[in-house]
Amino acid sequence: MPVTNFAVNLPVVRSCCTAALSAVLCVWVIFTPAADATPASAPGQEAVELYGATAEVPEVLTTARLRQSKTRVPGTTTIIEGEMIRDLGVMSLVEVFRLVPGMVVANVGSNKPVTTYHGTVHYEQRRMQVLVDGRTAYRTTLSDMDWHTMPVPLETIERIEVSRGPNSAAYGINAFLGTINIITRHPADTAGAEVRVATGSRGYLRTFGSVGNTSEHHDWRLAYEKRQFDGFDFQIKDGREIPFHNGHDINTFNYDSNLRIKPGIDADIRAGVVDGTDEEDPYKSSEPPAIENPDIDVRDYYLQTQLNFTPSKTHFFHLQVSFKNYDRRQRWPISVPESAIHCLEDPQACNNSGGAPVIIDVNADYEDSRLEFELQDTLLISEDLKLMSGLGYRENTFRSETYFNGRDNSYQSRLFGNIEYSPVNWLTLNGGGNWEQTTTTDEGYFSPRVAANVIFTRNHAVRFVYSRAVRTPDEFEQNPDYGYTLRNIRPAQYKKHEGLRVNSEDIMPPGTYHTLNRTLEKETITSREISYFGQFPMSRGQFTLEVRAFKDELRDMISGIIRFDRWTIDNNVGVDQQGAEVEAALEYPGTTVRASYGYLDQEGWYTGVDSAADQQKKVDLLARLSARHSGSLVVIKDLPLGVKASTAYYWVDQLKDTRFERLDLRLAKRIFQPRYTVELAATLQHYLDTDPFMSRDNNIKDQNQFFLEAGVRF
Repeated sequence: MPVTNFAVNLPVVRSCCTAALSAVLCVWVIFTPAADATPASAPGQEAVELYGATAEVPEVLTTARLRQSKTRVPGTTTIIEGEMIRDLGVMSLVEVFRLVPGMVVANVGSNKPVTTYHGTVHYEQRRMQVLVDGRTAYRTTLSDMDWHTMPVPLETIERIEVSRGPNSAAYGINAFLGTINIITRHPADTAGAEVRVATGSRGYLRTFGSVGNTSEHHDWRLAYEKRQFDGFDFQIKDGREIPFHNGHDINTFNYDSNLRIKPGIDADIRAGVVDGTDEEDPYKSSEPPAIENPDIDVRDYYLQTQLNFTPSKTHFFHLQVSFKNYDRRQRWPISVPESAIHCLEDPQACNNSGGAPVIIDVNADYEDSRLEFELQDTLLISEDLKLMSGLGYRENTFRSETYFNGRDNSYQSRLFGNIEYSPVNWLTLNGGGNWEQTTTTDEGYFSPRVAANVIFTRNHAVRFVYSRAVRTPDEFEQNPDYGYTLRNIRPAQYKKHEGLRVNSEDIMPPGTYHTLNRTLEKETITSREISYFGQFPMSRGQFTLEVRAFKDELRDMISGIIRFDRWTIDNNVGVDQQGAEVEAALEYPGTTVRASYGYLDQEGWYTGVDSAADQQKKVDLLARLSARHSGSLVVIKDLPLGVKASTAYYWVDQLKDTRFERLDLRLAKRIFQPRYTVELAATLQHYLDTDPFMSRDNNIKDQNQFFLEAGVRF
């Protein structure tokens, strides 16, 4: 691996790493109580070395599908505990990822939340793998995430692991930039009943309730959550402030259980339903333009079963079957001039314009489902040799008269594996790969990853990682049949056009440049990482530091415009990314300080063969969620009288010429009684930057947003 080249190309990265590390060390010094500086030779007290091996090293499950300590894992992985999420008063799931170095959280369109690692967003979040308890969570048709409708209440989260960097070697094609794995709490850990209500600014309301029980052979939990929010206050239209219709009202029901069939065999059974309305603003989110709100009716459900077999202490495997169905109903009326109808009747009349309005109902309904099978086997051959292997199969079914003119299917099959070998106690080697075949391109792809971890002690290691990954175009990018079917046409004189389907080509002027029916190829990324993980145990606390430097080469990236009247996507952009990220935590009894920082240097260029006039725009589209600087600083402190205080500072700089800064303050009081526990909390979110973030339409009237919470657990 060209380590020398890598270092030479990152002068700015080294400077940023130094600055970030200095800041972290300052925080360490400031928050370290003088009383903790106990001499190593104090009578009756065991000495603790600076590079001691007494602290527990965090374990990671996601990166290689193996339970590994952070000193042995083949890549940098952020762990966010569910308790921290709740202590910070996070109001929505997507906000959690502000804590991850290099990740950006923003809103596009009608308040659609998006998050991505190192940007390169096209129109949706198509290059991140997202899992919930091992179940793939992103939508099949568009390979993106709908965070508004995720059936994951914050109270049920055990931890979230974010593998930063290509992870196709473990999870396949969509794990192109990284992998998010949301792990929920075991039902046995939430036995009893809990009720919680949170309300606040901009119509925010979240109610949660759960009930569960545990017994010798069966643990279960049934949970309900309702999420309401009005979104941004106003948008700018023709220089005027007008209301922004961009809220949501979502209900989720989840059932989680664990059934112990007999010794060595148990089953995890999960099911859930999502129902509600996701509001869409007529000015922002409809093609053709709506004359009424084109709200989305959400009707989703999922089923999942995982059988776990443990023949011995050194051998275990599981068989997982899951089914996920996304059902969206979006219908709205449009108004077109009479001349547009005449154009459908006679192409010679297309040059005319005007006439009385004609009202037509159209829809963007779609339904897609995913049936997935996975078998994974783990064999601990010895303490120094571990082998994970598996296979998977996925069937995607998608239905939409607008996007596909009917129903179709796609299929994926794959083999994956990882071997961890420690030939000596100071070196761990990881080799993994994923071979996958998909019908969207009718080809097979292999994604490898190799890593060497040099372990100085049990608590300190340097990683050298090389990986390659691919992402294939999704069904809508590769095989669209985009058209609107005209229904309920009025006035009645145009009823003869009832049921007529108008395609993209029908409304494009002759000679318009487009890439419809062009076959797209795979995107590729080659990634190199040098990272360090270390723990510094102290007499009463612990300091943890993780630093990552990376260089990624992304080629044949798909970019361009996807719109009903304009379709110009192609494999036409190359991107080079390099940078550094720092994550640090200082923990004492009753006190946690956590900091993160990410620096990204991105360069893109046009590689297509077409001489289109908007080449630079296609390059810019691949950078619209790439932030030069981003970070967070968190402090959580136990106070007297059962009060817990927390503060969080989030910032993003140089993202599409915008900046984001927010300071959160929370106070929570817990009251413990023999039969129940009560928690009361108040949260303030203060926006330090008054300019809208990402879009000039994302406006709030008050920089201070207030929220109140109350919960009781029996």
